[in-house]
Amino acid sequence: EVQLVESGGGLVQPGGSLRLSCAASGFTFDDYAMSWVRQAPGKGLEWVSAISWNGGSSHYAESMKGRFTISRDNAKNTLYLQMNSLKSEDTAVYYCARDEAPRPKYEYDAWGQGTQVTVSS
Repeated sequence: EVQLVESGGGLVQPGGSLRLSCAASGFTFDDYAMSWVRQAPGKGLEWVSAISWNGGSSHYAESMKGRFTISRDNAKNTLYLQMNSLKSEDTAVYYCARDEAPRPKYEYDAWGQGTQVTVSS
């Protein structure tokens, strides 16, 4: 059974940092690109970042560039999102998602349950 389990969310002050993790199981992790997608309260899904199967390429939404860093450890079957300089508008539920291919196609066939990130003073 494919499982994606996010962790690391929480309450942080503006300007602070958090690192999200996504533990993968039930499939060969390094066969797939992975993404982070978020959903702010009352809004639709917003793609955040993607990484290829071996970490060789990564991509970011414009508003995250320079603040967020996606990475993966294939030996640990884990995806990460380091988030710095957080803003109130980053408040959302963050999901990790499995892409359908080794390089990002932005078509997802598995999702985690999400982890809440709240940026507030």
